[in-house]
Amino acid sequence: GLGGGGGGGEAKMAELDLLGSILSAMEPPPARGDREARRAREQTAQLKKLQEQEKRQKVEFRKRMEKEVSGFIQDSSQTKKKFQPMNKVERSILHDVVEVAGLTSFSFGDDEDSRYVMIFKKEFAPSDEELEAYRRGEEWDPQQAQEKRRLKELAQKQAEEEALRGPTVVNPSSDYKDKYSHLIGKVAAKDAAHPMEANEAYGCVPVANKRDTRSIEEAMNEIRAKKRLRQSEEESPVPPAKSS
Repeated sequence: GLGGGGGGGEAKMAELDLLGSILSAMEPPPARGDREARRAREQTAQLKKLQEQEKRQKVEFRKRMEKEVSGFIQDSSQTKKKFQPMNKVERSILHDVVEVAGLTSFSFGDDEDSRYVMIFKKEFAPSDEELEAYRRGEEWDPQQAQEKRRLKELAQKQAEEEALRGPTVVNPSSDYKDKYSHLIGKVAAKDAAHPMEANEAYGCVPVANKRDTRSIEEAMNEIRAKKRLRQSEEESPVPPAKSS
């Protein structure tokens, strides 16, 4: 009976030991600091997952763009290609793919949501006029642009020819004598319109010599002095010279 009682006690002890080992294996309830650390670890793991997902999406997008650009290069009928609006990251990937492929690319559109990329084969790179049209949101019409250019060149050529000819001499529609013939008759009008000739008696004096460099006061004083001299000569006549 004792032996049996001892066996029962051992089983009870073994049970308690198992319970103890289970309890000790269980983590104690986390403290506040541990909870924050766990949350930080979870956020880091989530961020890493998102970054990997973004990276994967970028790689996939790049592959898709490489495929489209490659198809564009092989299609001889295409000289340019317009892509759907893209975000900034996608546009930068496409620009990079295009550059590597040896093509030219430009972004157009006023706001971020509507901005798109256009790619061009190098030999068909757009002119400034074409780029301006796209920036204004217009379609490019080569025929219309050629006509505009032709008219502009024509206007420029005419302007250059006029500049070479010099200033235009305007001839009056009627002669002086014809203009006044109804008032003074043809002969009188002709005589009145004779060219002016210098009178020999007056002579020709250079302009520089005509300028009076004296001040008004000096000129007035000189006139007064001459006047006084003339008056004094008139008042006191010169006595006749004595005969020897």
